[in-house]
Amino acid sequence: MQSFDDKCPTLLVIDVQKGFLDETLWGGKRNNNNAEEICGKLIAHWRDRKFPVIHVKHASTDPKSALHPSQDGHEFNEHAMPITGELIVEKNVNSAFIGTDLKTVLDEKNVSSLVVIGLTTDHCVSTTTRMAGNYGYEVFLISDATATFDKTGVDNKTVYPADLIHDTALASLNGEFATVLKCDELMRMLSDGSE
Repeated sequence: MQSFDDKCPTLLVIDVQKGFLDETLWGGKRNNNNAEEICGKLIAHWRDRKFPVIHVKHASTDPKSALHPSQDGHEFNEHAMPITGELIVEKNVNSAFIGTDLKTVLDEKNVSSLVVIGLTTDHCVSTTTRMAGNYGYEVFLISDATATFDKTGVDNKTVYPADLIHDTALASLNGEFATVLKCDELMRMLSDGSE
């Protein structure tokens, strides 16, 4: 049986950008305020292991968006700065697979396992994870290396807290599109090489 390390899993870092630091732009309170730090920890660990890291960056087509290329918010968060040799995939929709060469790159490198981290849990992380699962990749989604914001319901009154949105998004993905783990669980898998 192949160990987790032997799979040389690719770390897919989704939209860890400065624009997500301003909670007021995205509906209010955010959960997992240390998600970017955990992302940074995992990126560093991947580099130490010489496993591949791919950075996904959202480039909004709306000039008013904090994630538009003309805005400071488009830049990578300090905890997730790419280094030379790491691929950057730029997208302008929720999935990192749409309008990009991500799948071609993964398939050319014979990638079978992905570890997904980043922002936001119920949008780009969820959409990318769903597509990755449907494409047949073995996906591990790291719950505390993701985060989201409060959401207002369709009645325009009810506010659903970020933790609830985050937890239900993960629950919908786990076991069907991905295996949801915490960072420390993933690190234990990497330490003992098991799955």
